[in-house]
Amino acid sequence: MHSSLITLPLLALLLFVGSQAQNLHICNTHCDNRDASEVSDGARVVATSTINGREIRLIISDTDNMGFAIIINGTARDEVWLDRSFDAGLSWENGSLLGFTTIPQGVNYATTTMFNVDYDAVKGLGALRACGRGLDPSPGPLTCTEWARSNVHSETRIDAAATALMQYFNGQLWHTVGWWNGANVLTALIQYMKFTDSRTHFHVIETAYTENLDGWDGNFTSDALDDTEWWALAWIDAYDVTGNQTYLAMAQFDADYIYQYVDSVCGGGVWWSTARTYKNAITNELYIQLAAALHNRIPGDTKYLAQAIEIWEWFKQSGMINEESLINDGLRDDCTSNRDTTWTYNQGVILGALVELYRATNDSTYLSEATTIADAVLQSPILTRNGVLTEPCEYSGQVGCGDHTGGCDCNQIAFKGIFLRHLGELNRNLGSNGQGPYQAYLNRQADTTYASNRNILNQYGIHFAGPLEDINASTQQSGLEAFTATLFPRF
Repeated sequence: MHSSLITLPLLALLLFVGSQAQNLHICNTHCDNRDASEVSDGARVVATSTINGREIRLIISDTDNMGFAIIINGTARDEVWLDRSFDAGLSWENGSLLGFTTIPQGVNYATTTMFNVDYDAVKGLGALRACGRGLDPSPGPLTCTEWARSNVHSETRIDAAATALMQYFNGQLWHTVGWWNGANVLTALIQYMKFTDSRTHFHVIETAYTENLDGWDGNFTSDALDDTEWWALAWIDAYDVTGNQTYLAMAQFDADYIYQYVDSVCGGGVWWSTARTYKNAITNELYIQLAAALHNRIPGDTKYLAQAIEIWEWFKQSGMINEESLINDGLRDDCTSNRDTTWTYNQGVILGALVELYRATNDSTYLSEATTIADAVLQSPILTRNGVLTEPCEYSGQVGCGDHTGGCDCNQIAFKGIFLRHLGELNRNLGSNGQGPYQAYLNRQADTTYASNRNILNQYGIHFAGPLEDINASTQQSGLEAFTATLFPRF
């Protein structure tokens, strides 16, 4: 898997250079710099911060989709202003100081003017924070509230999670993630669209396709074959919600590219990369899912179904599924299991692959085999701790993604969302009327991460049960997928 970041394209430059490098004057329903006295009813204090006895408040109007700041308990010349960000709080308009004002003589408070949260003309999803500092007797330290936004596009917890994820979108991929993770973020958003019927972020599908078509080796291929598979599966999901044959054709092109790297070493299977140095679980699981999914969408196909069954039969006897019915990472050079970490995503993708094979063949044996693996995860004291899905790298105390102590690197932080995506798919195929055998487990993951792993911007971190840390687009993807996994299709 590749983890390097992508250069920002044109739209990202417009958003970043245009809005972050210089202060914008945005006009949506109302224009920036609107007098706070004109705020609509129902404005609410969403965040506060204190320093030296002074209190800074951020007030948001959901009706206006605007916000303003207040400083109280201050003295003359104390300062207050707003910052605005269009990349989930990673950066903000140069210097910001939006609505900058000071407390006048004779009172102990001051209020800024109002500024828009979003930039509708370019689909920019924003956030605000209020900042201030005391000036008497000399400039003191400043303080800022947490970043927050209105409930526009965020009326429910799943809508809020999707909107918070889209705040990372830079016009090509998502800030803080790389190539393969970007495919999973896109998949998470498409799954959200599929199960909620929301089309708020629908534009991201075609934008991501056109802006990344020439990335890496072109047509979403790269030397890391699992990366290619993640993208191919994203385009199958895109086809499902759009009906656009272009996306299905791209998935088929990528599958044909990958299958070139199936050979007889270790008895069969797909290599992890074009260098042919490692045969592992994830690359083969993804190919089973991809080939079976193509069969289920291409009338009259026999080729892809035969390939899916071939790889599954090889995988089942490869030794990577251990005696606990959990999947180790891959094979050694001598073709025996390396007994490496049972990452959650390795347990998850195979569930989706077996569901696709069941759909293709109507053979319930595939669902039984998937159930055995899923049950092993729920019963594992390493992967499910106190009823909560946990990655083996969590709570290790080691430096994680972003130099925090979450313990998981910038690839591993995405794994739990991938597992839940596929467990949700298995649950739907085993259940009906909005209930399946894993519904209680899935609901617990969603409820736990919402209660213990979220800030006021509806951003999610690595630990479903807390503490909140290592927040980025991949952990946000997992947070969103925790909610989507609980849903059944709407009819």
